Amino acid sequence: MTQKNPDKQTNAERPWAIEALVIGASTGGPKALVSVVQSLPSRVGVPIFIVQHMPAGFTASFAKRLDSCSPIPVVEAEDGMRIQKGMVYVAPGGRHMAVQSTRIKLLDTEKVHGVKPAVDLLFESAANQYEEKVAAVVLTGMGRDGTAGCLKVKQKGGYVLAQDEQSSVVYGMPKHAMEAGAVDEMASLEVVAEKVKEMVKV
Repeated sequence: MTQKNPDKQTNAERPWAIEALVIGASTGGPKALVSVVQSLPSRVGVPIFIVQHMPAGFTASFAKRLDSCSPIPVVEAEDGMRIQKGMVYVAPGGRHMAVQSTRIKLLDTEKVHGVKPAVDLLFESAANQYEEKVAAVVLTGMGRDGTAGCLKVKQKGGYVLAQDEQSSVVYGMPKHAMEAGAVDEMASLEVVAEKVKEMVKV
């Protein structure tokens, strides 16, 4: 039996060693995100960024809904907002969200995969910012948004967790990421919520 060299461990083996968590979801995502956010610990040592495919005008109320069931603050992101640990930032509908140094950057550029906000743009910017210290979660959703972002996270040495087919409303986004070889682990929504809790707690 071979032993793993502790100096050579990847984030897949120590997913708790992160500085940021990014989550992407589409169809079925609101209910799944409630489950994940409800499971967060009361003390969270990283910022959490969420892209849920939603039109403009709906994300503010969705952020309030998440905030009402979350042990930590949940806000709809604003351009230039300073990034803080122990906060959840929801991308506003109709704007892409990116991480830029210590602040959030909202972009009114073209749609990606026909959607705005796009998961890929958030994941790629977070991977560039936090490199191997970022973890990405792909939840239920239609299409392939998130796959390129997950590949970027993997390229930088980060960790990718995806929701499994059985617990997904639509097994599109997780499936595409898995088939691209961009997923470290696939699990039920319940297990995803537990793993997120372990990754982000202080």
